[in-house]
Amino acid sequence: MDNTLTAANLCLQRGQRWVIDDVSLTLNGGELVALIGPNGAGKSTLLRLLSGYLSADAGACQLEGRALGQWPAETLSRRRAVMLQQTQLRFDWSVVAIVAMGRAPWGSQRETGIVRDVLALTGCDELAQRRYATLSGGEQQRVQLARCLAQLWRDSAPEGWLFLDEPTSALDLYHQQQLLRLLKKLTVSGKLHVCVVLHDLNLAALWADRILLLHEGRLVAQGLPQQVIKTPVIAQWYGAEVQVSTHPGSGAPHVFLCA
Repeated sequence: MDNTLTAANLCLQRGQRWVIDDVSLTLNGGELVALIGPNGAGKSTLLRLLSGYLSADAGACQLEGRALGQWPAETLSRRRAVMLQQTQLRFDWSVVAIVAMGRAPWGSQRETGIVRDVLALTGCDELAQRRYATLSGGEQQRVQLARCLAQLWRDSAPEGWLFLDEPTSALDLYHQQQLLRLLKKLTVSGKLHVCVVLHDLNLAALWADRILLLHEGRLVAQGLPQQVIKTPVIAQWYGAEVQVSTHPGSGAPHVFLCA
């Protein structure tokens, strides 16, 4: 199987503005890739284009050697899952029911056991019987991650492409750490491939295999964390005064704001 997702010359226009401007990239299987960039850079829009939620005005995306538009909807839903920034639900279901929604593309194949396994894997088992609407923002993010993993679950583990838009934005430090540790662990198997939008540069540097930096809709830097998270790069594209040092435990780049 061709475990790559390629984008060639993607463009998307809104009004007079190019929200995505001639972006080409390749995502490889078994990677955790972080999309970073200042506000309005086009990160969320690019994520939607790569996952097939939006269609480009120009350019093309291919998933595993096949154009995104050529995938039947149900088949694509079994190969990729998307967690958006906000998921509004108009019904007050339990957490178990929300996670079970992820199995919709599969019918009822071993739904109960899979949901139980995913709840345990994500630490959401303690929330299982609560109503989704009563959860905090961070708890809802964790449940939405569980739903996405259930959607991709195949033969005792998630398999396919997982796209996440700021999944740590409402999480406390412990749950940020646990979520990214879990994603990293799952990608090491080579069966799960993750593309995640992150605002926290230090989280991206610590956990991502590769980083893609967007600015005003263009891909302006990409590579290993050590190649992208550098003082001149961050200062140029974020316009902030920063100093980049080294994480004392991992050796990853670590960004400090100048006072």
